[in-house]
Amino acid sequence: MNSFPWLTVLWAVPLAGALLVAFLPKARGEVLPKQVALAVSVVTLVVGIAVALQFDPGDGMQLTEVHDWISAFGVHYALGVDGLGLLLVLLTVALVPIVFIASWHEADGRGAAAFFAWALALESFALAVFLATDVFLFYVVFEATLIPAYFLIGRYGRPGRAFAALKFLMYQLGGGLVLLAAVIGLYVVSARAGTPSYLISDLQQIDMSTTWERWLFVGFMIAFAVKAPLFPLHTWLADTTEKATPGTSVLLVCVLDKIGTFGMLRYCLGLFPGASQWATPVVVTIALISIVYGAFLAIGQDDILRLIGLTSLSHFGFITLGIFALTTQGGSGSILYMVNHGVGTAALFLIAGYLIRRKGTSLISEITGVESTAPVLAGLFLVAGLATAGLPGLSQFVSEILVMIAAFDYHWWAGAIAVTGIVLAAIYVLWLYQRTMTGPPAPGDAAVKDLDRRELVAVVPLVVGLVLFGFYPMPLLDAANPTVDSLLTHAGISDEQPSVPAADTAEEGAH
Repeated sequence: MNSFPWLTVLWAVPLAGALLVAFLPKARGEVLPKQVALAVSVVTLVVGIAVALQFDPGDGMQLTEVHDWISAFGVHYALGVDGLGLLLVLLTVALVPIVFIASWHEADGRGAAAFFAWALALESFALAVFLATDVFLFYVVFEATLIPAYFLIGRYGRPGRAFAALKFLMYQLGGGLVLLAAVIGLYVVSARAGTPSYLISDLQQIDMSTTWERWLFVGFMIAFAVKAPLFPLHTWLADTTEKATPGTSVLLVCVLDKIGTFGMLRYCLGLFPGASQWATPVVVTIALISIVYGAFLAIGQDDILRLIGLTSLSHFGFITLGIFALTTQGGSGSILYMVNHGVGTAALFLIAGYLIRRKGTSLISEITGVESTAPVLAGLFLVAGLATAGLPGLSQFVSEILVMIAAFDYHWWAGAIAVTGIVLAAIYVLWLYQRTMTGPPAPGDAAVKDLDRRELVAVVPLVVGLVLFGFYPMPLLDAANPTVDSLLTHAGISDEQPSVPAADTAEEGAH
């Protein structure tokens, strides 16, 4: 157990910052809350980096904090970080200041202080989700994320946002209620086994009956399929990304939705390994439907933000496919995919937001010829789009290759269907770019202004990340691999890696 509560500080800093920003005197104007919020997000980023510098990739759960909370029910305030949690923590603390810079004028005149305060609160609760090692604590912060998300969607954005916020909330609350039933079921199981406990480390030692394990798995999986999202529980996604601000969509799709696939690894596979293997054919089928269906839906959209949102249905299908292929390549590829999807999709949303503010419309059919007057905007949009399509040399390619290897290992037909998702991704990305960026501007259209310095500061780090991790993904894989190995070992799955015998190597050297 760590002597200094680094992980508590990590999630508490943005929560304290949210309260500070919310209660700043309104007479000070809208600039001060933005400045304070940005400063708090940078401090959180620094704390996240400090946590990463202390992390040893091969040493399991680290920087742990465990304190009794509700002793009668075996509930603890328990935090810890492993490779999976660390990568999602770093993704979160990196994206929030970028969103703040990109959304500097997003809420002007509509309560900027509240926008930035809710965003900090969302960051705090998301970090707590990725750090929790007690299931009850996880459930509490899992549900708490809905509060700031609802207000960010419903108060800021385009006409129709109130309905989108309500639809988002109803889906998420429905999944949360199912999860609550499963969490109560875990208490019953642990109480029957001896002393009740919600600690993941204690629950992993319980020998559950097959029936209990399968029912509890279904409860957790439904909640995570809503959050991720997966077909057919995805219909809130496109409405939300279409109506919310681009900055809010980044926080929802690139951070909050990762809780779904994070939970599949941490809880479905970590607590219910037998049930995970039992459910694999069904989950793989749902993942494949999500991949193909999401891509087809994206191709048919005329709204840029709706299109980008639906691409994530396809991408979360890939992530889920990698997880439930139950191999090291699939597990590591899915974790890598979570990070790379977060970076690439964030860049797409933010650049699309810049374009929409300039053109006054989000309809693809009404935008053309942007690259002739805004080549930097068009170029960065192309890089982010090609990363989404899995172009070699950009980060998402590595993720997709690992998942595809796992899919073909699972069954040839799974790999063959998944490949169509990659082909369809190329279609919707290139179609989107061709229609909006190429060709002459429409007659009478004003020239589109290129990105300014503030906008470049927000987007360039994301594009650099796409290129950097495309050529050098090893830091991410070094963090992810031990977590995947541990989960597969716990599940009793043998997944031997290809190796070259030492004798053969020596023989080749002699020749």
